Amino acid sequence: MAEILDFIREVVAEDVRSGKHEGRVATRFPPEPNGYLHIGHAKSICLNFGVAEELGGTCNLRFDDTNPTKEEVEYVDSIKESVRWLGFDWGDREYYASDYFDRLYDYAVDLIKAGKAYVDALSADQIRQYRGTLTEPGRNSPHRDRPIEESLDLFARMRAGEFADGALVLRARIDMASPNINMRDPTLYRILKVPHHRSGDTWCIYPMYDYAHPISDALERITHSLCTLEFEDHRPLYDWTLDQLDVPSHPQQIEFARLNVSYTVLSKRRLLELVEGHDVSGWDDPRMPTLVGLRRRGYTPGSIRDFCRRIGVAKKESVVDVAMLEHCLREDLNRWVPRRMAVLRPLRVVIENYPEGQAEEVDVINNPEDASAGTRKVPFSRVLYIERDDFREDPPKKFYRLAPGREVRLRCAYFLRCTGVVKDAKTGDIVELRCTYDRATRGGNAPNGRKVKATLHWVSATHAIPAEVRLYDRLFSVESPGAGGRDYKEDLNPDSLEVVKPCYLEPGLAAATVGEHYQFERLGYFSVDLDSRDGQLVFNRTVTLKDAWARIEGRNLVDSR
Repeated sequence: MAEILDFIREVVAEDVRSGKHEGRVATRFPPEPNGYLHIGHAKSICLNFGVAEELGGTCNLRFDDTNPTKEEVEYVDSIKESVRWLGFDWGDREYYASDYFDRLYDYAVDLIKAGKAYVDALSADQIRQYRGTLTEPGRNSPHRDRPIEESLDLFARMRAGEFADGALVLRARIDMASPNINMRDPTLYRILKVPHHRSGDTWCIYPMYDYAHPISDALERITHSLCTLEFEDHRPLYDWTLDQLDVPSHPQQIEFARLNVSYTVLSKRRLLELVEGHDVSGWDDPRMPTLVGLRRRGYTPGSIRDFCRRIGVAKKESVVDVAMLEHCLREDLNRWVPRRMAVLRPLRVVIENYPEGQAEEVDVINNPEDASAGTRKVPFSRVLYIERDDFREDPPKKFYRLAPGREVRLRCAYFLRCTGVVKDAKTGDIVELRCTYDRATRGGNAPNGRKVKATLHWVSATHAIPAEVRLYDRLFSVESPGAGGRDYKEDLNPDSLEVVKPCYLEPGLAAATVGEHYQFERLGYFSVDLDSRDGQLVFNRTVTLKDAWARIEGRNLVDSR
């Protein structure tokens, strides 16, 4: 499929043609190690690594570890694993903002010496009050004109740990009347007496993101700093910071719209609340939009990369229908995933004219999309399980599956006719079907041309293996969780998980291992969950077979809002 050219790729390609940045392309993916990556980060990963790869450049992995109060090594490790899982490699270009703490401090001293920064004693609340509003200019801090030598001394003492958290900050001296609030003397450094996951207790002052990020880009000689739209108003500060300092390069910041997906929240804060509130089982809960969650559910790297390619890169915020993500997954799985038979809600079937104690093997196709996948042997016997929903004692109109006196095809086996029903004497529930089979229809074919309207999957009760199956649905029940100012947790889907057990699987699945994918015929795509232990298999439903997206022709890829 031809690559979709977006406005960022056009800009970068033109820069290469014109010789800008010496014709180099160097991007970076700069995650904060304060949580797990989600599907929104996948868009940025695919963009940054993809642009570099397509144009013969490089992409760095740089952790923005400037806030030790929220950062953990666990997050660093998970981020690296997720980027690799998506299929990207940063080689030896793994960096951390903390790598540059000494140089960032020295650059801050340079700003103070140049009269471009000062130490301020206003509290955080006072700084907000002095900053003004969108319609009113800010006011100068009473410490804005502090002598340079005094600011240098105070800044050195801040580093030495002489002051309490929040007592002082270092601010840039720009313009308190600027129409862009980000330019109204933004904070560059704050005091945080918190150990850092890499530098330990070496530092008790830490740079702000808006200060550390452009300098880190410049030191790594990044050419194109690709950011989401919320940083558009920060671009003047990005450029101002680099213009004041003797840095080795001046990267170009380009903003693009972040990813929003229906029936999903992609706020790190909200995802953390879901985890800490035990609304989900953890960051890797298969209902979560985190990459570890999607991976555990059974999403493939190829399907996520294809999704990111299809949605493209735009400047306008939009909402992508989650059905498109599911469609990309189905398209990927359909090509290569082996088919197997599993019965989730079993109904016992006794074939009265099949010899007791006898069993045989029938040939079943592994994947109709791939002839090279061949066939497998599946045991067939007198007692089977079929899906309870595949039988109706009093069938409604257009119900073509099994009913009293009706004949159906058993997948790759025989024609089966229901001759009787056995019910529980107390409840009246159907517990068993009595049936007959036609020996002349082996393989599911009728030599006399007799036709049936339904084909059912099945497993041999004697040979089937039990398993637990987790049926996952969307975590939220509405397209826009929390819309209208309501608590987004009110929109949680109470039916997002159904645990079904025991289910019965064809015996070949006994050898299934964690992470393997299968299509359970007529039921959906499933993968083996990491909770599987010692022969006790647990399967996650990755996605259903029903594909609403594929059936709606001409549907827009995104819904602009």
